[in-house]
Amino acid sequence: MKLAPKRPPPISAPGSPTLAEQVGAKAARKLKARRNGTPGVWFGLGMMGLIGWSVVVPTLLGAALGLWLDQHYPGGRSWTLALLVAGLTIGCLNAWHWVAKEDRAMHEELDEKEEGDD
Repeated sequence: MKLAPKRPPPISAPGSPTLAEQVGAKAARKLKARRNGTPGVWFGLGMMGLIGWSVVVPTLLGAALGLWLDQHYPGGRSWTLALLVAGLTIGCLNAWHWVAKEDRAMHEELDEKEEGDD
């Protein structure tokens, strides 16, 4: 029975992390994951509520201001309808801002994890 010659360990490329750096990076990721934890169901429901309120509040404020204007300054135009639509538009833009911000944060966190895995 003939044994294959023993190969020397691969030489790491210049600039690649050493074993100690890789272990340190993984330990840091584990500690960060333990500190932050994973968001649960309540976090998701809370975020949905936050987004919902960010649309509802400007819409109701616009409608209330429109009703007040229609009662105090009657005319041919419906301030209620116009300000209701304006409030809804502002609310939707506000919700879009929140969702984009959370999406950006999630992608940055994933990118940090991928960089640490390399």
